[in-house]
Amino acid sequence: MDIKTLTRNFYEALTEGRLEAIDELVAEDFVEHEITPTDADGRDGLREMFTALHAAFTDFAMNVEDMVTEGDKVFVRATMQGIQRAEFMGIPSQGKPMLVPVADMMRFENGKIVEHWGVMDTGQLMEQLL
Repeated sequence: MDIKTLTRNFYEALTEGRLEAIDELVAEDFVEHEITPTDADGRDGLREMFTALHAAFTDFAMNVEDMVTEGDKVFVRATMQGIQRAEFMGIPSQGKPMLVPVADMMRFENGKIVEHWGVMDTGQLMEQLL
């Protein structure tokens, strides 16, 4: 399977809350280069982050807007969206929607994600939730 298809499958699984796909599509020695609000590293940190997002936001989705591949890397411009229904990162729910731009770059080896670099507009996220 090519890395574009693997990437689409990954985003679909994250949107649908099928976090077991992390074990299928992410390497055991996965390295996360983005600073995240979790205490765990690697696949555990990824799972922890998306568990928290699904717990806090109904209709949570990661929508792929653009995808470009070169060699073993894929770049994705996406939007993350949902309606806050529970506390997230210490922010109590006010039922507000969020729509936040995200940029991700992932490197693949043997059909699995081995590294991730990402940028999420956390300023826009906070502005929308507060």
